[in-house]
Amino acid sequence: MRRMNEAVQDRREPWPFYKMHGLGNDFVILDLRRRPQDGPDGDVVRRIAHRRRGLGCDQLVVLRDGDDQSVVAMEIWNADGTRAGACGNATRCVARLLAEESGRRHLVIRVGERLLAAEIIADGAQVAVDMGAPAFDWRAIPLSRDVPADPLPLAFAELPAAAAVSVGNPHVVFFVPELRGLPLARIGEEVNDDPLLPEGANVSLAAVRGSDRLELRVFERGVGLTPACGSAACAAAVAAARRGLVERRVRVEQAGGDLEIDWREDDHVWMRGPASRVAEGVLAPELVMAPQEEEAP
Repeated sequence: MRRMNEAVQDRREPWPFYKMHGLGNDFVILDLRRRPQDGPDGDVVRRIAHRRRGLGCDQLVVLRDGDDQSVVAMEIWNADGTRAGACGNATRCVARLLAEESGRRHLVIRVGERLLAAEIIADGAQVAVDMGAPAFDWRAIPLSRDVPADPLPLAFAELPAAAAVSVGNPHVVFFVPELRGLPLARIGEEVNDDPLLPEGANVSLAAVRGSDRLELRVFERGVGLTPACGSAACAAAVAAARRGLVERRVRVEQAGGDLEIDWREDDHVWMRGPASRVAEGVLAPELVMAPQEEEAP
């Protein structure tokens, strides 16, 4: 006979969570500070992120204890169970949570090796985050070989040459005159299958609507089409400014709403936009802990 390993099921306390979104880009945020022994793996992430059987989200974020330089550390997982190196919309959401918890308006959040400063604007409806300096070197993006980031040697019949940039995670941006009618999902999947991008990339279509305005659609690796992506907005703004298509401060319009991007003279990219709360609670143990069986003695 076989029996459930109940000891494993009972080992953990319920995991507290927040459901939030930035312009429709939605997150489940797990607060596992002071609980270093707890945390999801890819299978658990996929169950939580499932739109029908779980809570549903584009990314899952785990909060860990900070250090002397940061108030909290963030781990970011895509809905498919893979890890992500950055998420601008999620960073704004976490900053709002921490500000409400602590009363502080200026915070520093650790994401991997990067320290991101955040500032709560006015009544908390807007949050600004310093996403750091963009990277264009092929190793930093990363690309699989030494080629120019712009124009990137990655061709599609219906698209002009792309630009590649890292804003803590890899991005490929195609500048097009019109966004409608282009098969972004197919393009995003093909770009992510290209050996030039060993870690894949978020793929964006960007249209210049003025010297201070971009329109953007995004395919996020590990997620798919999303109504908004903060790091993609930063990447598109930087890539457009490098080409001389826009000024260094622009409004980026996405299906979910607008973000203000400011590529400052110190090379850091600041992003400003809303962070919205949806719900909070604790995860059911059966969602977190998959049934584990063992041979009965």
